[in-house]
Amino acid sequence: MNTKTLLAAVAVSAVALSSAAFAGSDNTNGGFTGPGTEMTVVSIQEAKGMNDDAIVVLQGNIQKKIGDELYLFSDGKDTVAIEIDDDDWNGLNVGPDDVVEITGEVDKGWTSIEIDVDQIKKVNK
Repeated sequence: MNTKTLLAAVAVSAVALSSAAFAGSDNTNGGFTGPGTEMTVVSIQEAKGMNDDAIVVLQGNIQKKIGDELYLFSDGKDTVAIEIDDDDWNGLNVGPDDVVEITGEVDKGWTSIEIDVDQIKKVNK
């Protein structure tokens, strides 16, 4: 095998491996689900007491849209603003009566708290 062919084969292999690694980092493509990955659902009140950038899982209902990519979320006892980027919906349609589970980060501002949602899914209750 000549040097050019060998270099081309190595380059193609590297691109294929890096693409597979990148695809594996996206939750929609799967990933590790074993010990150490469990997250407990917390209340909005508990989430509000957590540090900025803390990862949280909340269950409840999206009550209404209150701004561009901003919604009012309720767990039945409290409410909080949540931000869901348009591309994070992944084709999911939900209404105020649908129970959803959101995973995201606490985003504390000077005078407000919201949850920056990374993942949303319907919950069968």
